[in-house]
Amino acid sequence: MIIVPIKEGENIEKALKKFKRKYEKTGVVKELRRRQAFEKPSITKRQQKLHAIYVQKMHQDED
Repeated sequence: MIIVPIKEGENIEKALKKFKRKYEKTGVVKELRRRQAFEKPSITKRQQKLHAIYVQKMHQDED
């Protein structure tokens, strides 16, 4: 549970911003989106490998 302490006389919008920031940091929304559609482990590994190849090419082109 996320708890946002509010000081005396603090603006409600400011407290809401604090809550939203804490909520983002927990990663709940990211996890929810990730779990909406199942992705096979082989596909995940393939995407990671392709990304690593892309990054390596970018570093080689840079030099």
